[in-house]
Amino acid sequence: MKVDRMQAFSDGVYAILITILVLDFNVPEYHVGNLLAALIKQWPTMFAYVVSFLYIGTVWLFHHDFFQTLKFTNTSLNVINLVMLFSVTLIDYPTALVSNSLIRGNVADMRVAFIYYDLVALFISLTFAWLYSYVRHHPELTQMKKDQQHFYQAIKFDPIRSVLIYGLAIVATFFSIWLGTFLLLAGIVYHFLAYLRLSKSMRHALKVSK
Repeated sequence: MKVDRMQAFSDGVYAILITILVLDFNVPEYHVGNLLAALIKQWPTMFAYVVSFLYIGTVWLFHHDFFQTLKFTNTSLNVINLVMLFSVTLIDYPTALVSNSLIRGNVADMRVAFIYYDLVALFISLTFAWLYSYVRHHPELTQMKKDQQHFYQAIKFDPIRSVLIYGLAIVATFFSIWLGTFLLLAGIVYHFLAYLRLSKSMRHALKVSK
């Protein structure tokens, strides 16, 4: 089976998910002349939105570029992709939890919200590790003929490293919410750096395979 329809479906899911993130924005209640103060109090909503937008955007870049290396798909890969999309769609709820808990300022609630977010991010990374492992063991699905092993050697540990970062973030959050938040953000930055490595390795592998 060709990958075109699966890519189109996946892109639609990502587009809808990013759009839904905006729905957490509401016009605040304010007295005339105090709109600025009311908007400033909504900084957690903007913070959570920006973090999740950048995170989901980076995950979509991963998904888009990786599937450019595939020539065919099969039932097992379709199932893996559905599980991956399921994991990604979970991010909207912890985004709202983080925003709401930061607005309320209760430390216990903030801890729960950030740990929930970390768990979803960890789950997403595990699905990518599953995807990489499956395709690496089924080279007949890819367009890469000569440089596949070099390509996977460059990227195969990236999802595992991100799992470790989010795992550390979960542990750290029990002791310090801000340290846990730092590690969560570090995980997202690492995702982007890993994406740049994947993109570079992919271009090289496809060029060699022509």
